[in-house]
Amino acid sequence: MIGRGVLLLLALSLLGGCASVRTLDAAKPGAPIIYSGTRLDWYSLNGGCCPMDRFGAIPPRYPALDLPASALLDTLLLPFAVAAELGVGLGVRGGL
Repeated sequence: MIGRGVLLLLALSLLGGCASVRTLDAAKPGAPIIYSGTRLDWYSLNGGCCPMDRFGAIPPRYPALDLPASALLDTLLLPFAVAAELGVGLGVRGGL
C-alpha cells in the first residue's frame, strides 16, 4: 500500500515537472531555498503574480497535484536546504 502511494506521488511529480526540482535548478539569487517547491506550488495556488521574479521558476501546470510530491521531496532535502541557507559548504556538485 505504501509502495503504491510513493509510486503515485512520483508519477504526479513527473506530470508537469516537479516544483522542487524546478526551484533547485533555478539558481536565482535571493530565491527561497527551504521548502522552495512547496512554496512555489502554494504561491501559484493562491494566485501569485510573478513566480519567475520570486522563485526563478515557472510553477507546474497542476500545482495542486504537485503539492504533496513537492512537500515530500522538500522534506527529504531539508537538511541540505538548511545547510545551504546557513552557508555551509557541503562540497556537493551535480552534473559531469
